[in-house]
Amino acid sequence: MKFTLSWLKQHLETDADLAAIVESLTKIGLEVEHVHDPAAALKDFVIAQVIEARQHPNADRLRICFVDIGTGAPVQVVCGAPNARTGMKSVFAPPGAYIPAKGITLSKGIIRGVESGGMLCSGAELELSGDHDGILDLPADAPVGVLYAKWAALDDPLIEINLTPNRPDAAGVLGVARDLDAAGLGQLKTPPVTPVAGQFPCPVKVSLDFDAADRHLAPAFALRLVRGVRNGPSPEWLQTQLRAIGLRPINALVDITNFLTIDRARPLHVFDAGKVKGDLSVRRARAGESLVALDGKTYPLDENAVVIADDNGVESLAGIMGGEASGCSAETTDVLIESALWDPVNIARTGRRLGINSDARYRFERGVDPAFTLPGLELATQLVLEFCGGEASDIVLAGEIPSTVKRITFPWSEVRRLAGIELSPSEMAAILEHLGFRPASLPGNSDLVVIDVPSWRPDIEGKADIVEEILRIAGVDRIPAQPLPREDAHVSAAILTPLQKRVRNVKRALAANGLTEAVSWSFISHEQALLFGGGDEALVLANPIASDLSDMRPSLLPGHIASAKRNADRGFGDVALFEVGPIFKGTAPEDQKTVVAGLRQGRARVAARGRHWADGASDADIFDAKADALALLGALGVPLAGLQIVPGGPGWFHPGRSGTLQFGPKNIVGYFGQLHPRVLAALDVDAPLVGFEIVLDDIPLPKAKPTKTKPKLEISDLMPVERDFAFLADRHVKAADLLRAVQSADRTLITGANLFDVYEGDEIPPGKKSIAIAVTLQPRDKTLTDAEIDAIAAKIIAEVQNKTGATLRG
Repeated sequence: MKFTLSWLKQHLETDADLAAIVESLTKIGLEVEHVHDPAAALKDFVIAQVIEARQHPNADRLRICFVDIGTGAPVQVVCGAPNARTGMKSVFAPPGAYIPAKGITLSKGIIRGVESGGMLCSGAELELSGDHDGILDLPADAPVGVLYAKWAALDDPLIEINLTPNRPDAAGVLGVARDLDAAGLGQLKTPPVTPVAGQFPCPVKVSLDFDAADRHLAPAFALRLVRGVRNGPSPEWLQTQLRAIGLRPINALVDITNFLTIDRARPLHVFDAGKVKGDLSVRRARAGESLVALDGKTYPLDENAVVIADDNGVESLAGIMGGEASGCSAETTDVLIESALWDPVNIARTGRRLGINSDARYRFERGVDPAFTLPGLELATQLVLEFCGGEASDIVLAGEIPSTVKRITFPWSEVRRLAGIELSPSEMAAILEHLGFRPASLPGNSDLVVIDVPSWRPDIEGKADIVEEILRIAGVDRIPAQPLPREDAHVSAAILTPLQKRVRNVKRALAANGLTEAVSWSFISHEQALLFGGGDEALVLANPIASDLSDMRPSLLPGHIASAKRNADRGFGDVALFEVGPIFKGTAPEDQKTVVAGLRQGRARVAARGRHWADGASDADIFDAKADALALLGALGVPLAGLQIVPGGPGWFHPGRSGTLQFGPKNIVGYFGQLHPRVLAALDVDAPLVGFEIVLDDIPLPKAKPTKTKPKLEISDLMPVERDFAFLADRHVKAADLLRAVQSADRTLITGANLFDVYEGDEIPPGKKSIAIAVTLQPRDKTLTDAEIDAIAAKIIAEVQNKTGATLRG
């Protein structure tokens, strides 16, 4: 909704400046989105007179002008305009002025050897017109030294408010002025509409051709004829107001309807009566009908659209746009003025389907004031008679104006109860009266009033709406500040679910490991779904957005592989990605799982990323994927002591270079490893890729132990002791089992056990392997003696032999 400050002051008597008006509008709920003040851009430009214009001695097309700017001595200006001459008046820009069209700040200069102390401006340079051929040529009575913007009436700020859908009354300047009047920023001065007496019966009849179920589509339709009009240009003041808000003046009749649409939020339409054949019929459109509208476009209509038709066919699209065939022109002598009510929902649907965004649709789909239907027609008639002359007929009304009586019984105490603000009944009553409400006290009850809601406020339905009206005008800043109550009795309950907490922790852990979060489609092609264990018919989309996004994904890895390939194709071969999202194994709710997956390509390793002179040239391998998966589980607080890593994985992983993460054979939580070459070939990927995929839903939740606290942090002052052990074990023995056996020997002193060598070959018996482990002992109270270290070593050897059958290698 756009309007100028001068337009607002036609309805509001106020001394408030622009800043106060803008601040008040936002405070009362009519948020100001933009203010354009042309005077601010033209503040340095003054009216000047050329006292003398001489030919430039060094340039045929330049003149030296001596300019009077009203400050005393003339200013010398070099000017290249062909119309610069002695005695003319124009617009002068001094040094330091900003030239809008050129985007430069003017300074003194030397032009072909002659000093120039300013500039005489064209309309194009001030962004007032497209005229580049000469400087502005002002009338002889233009006052020298006066600001040009003020003299030319260009100091009228344009205000644009962000109108909410529940305020159709504020879609007119009068409604905005009414709110400012209630806010104490001025006094409303809009006079009531005086009816125009008809001089003869209207020769055109109107019928509402709807059955009982469709009568809501057009509750009322008023029409009158004005004959003998002269349809020329509208008055200059009206053209100026319309141009200021971005509307192009057309002719007096059309400009009047545009003016009332903005001024009173009352869209109307005018037909050239000479182009209308027979009576008017308001009805649903018929199949196959179309309309060439005033914008020159042809719109196909269907039975959902409401139209105004005559014997020639459709003449107007009701409440949205008129037709070109019956539009008014300079030759119009008789005009039919229409003021009607339309169903807001039907107007919105029709306008949306046809893609028409008109000022009329904007207001009708929000709801116009039904009580102003006839006064709006009377006001339009007054303006037509004033601007174009002529003689008006009686008004023809089809249908009836809906009753707007709405009464709400309201206790003043409701404001305190709902808004927490204490206001006197007299102040609240004054606010409502200024807004057009009519409160009346009930006898014997000082707190209770009956309020009549004005016809232009369809959004007011109950007591809470009345409270809102009082509060927005009184000001939310008057609500007393109160501290929130302290909940000392208990700690607030957790807001995030366990899964939400896990997702946050997972993202932090993987980002810390050097992976970048990615978001991929939840859909993949059917061929990719088959590669990753999917392809079920139940997961095929009925209406996919693309042919290669036909199935719900059974895994996150296809999206990562596609992202890695696109990066590699563009020269970024070292990629580390992760994603947290859903996968789909079936149509039941439990078949949707929340999964985290990661992928590494090229040299995007955990320890180093990309090429480096001090780093080896090895690519990411299975152990990087394993490290990512274990870091993820560690971030979730999962006890890794109970985790089992079993060789192998699903079919899309390399069978000999992958592992399965599980807490027992029936609780598999994920996989890691190198992607199968067959899968990569099918996806047109050459380089080896490693990755992991873990189902967050399948990871056991920690046991609820509200009394359990974190163990005390113990940092020993004593140096740790490290001892190496080489065990001879059967080939089928897993290194993880041997490490667990070592750690169980003494959980107090043994703080680390790391595998550093596996050997099979010379001096190793057939079917055996050598496993070397570095064990770290951390003394707690005193330095360990050799005897104590030997005792712990013996316990380690015995524990390993007991649990795995491995013996110390000689």
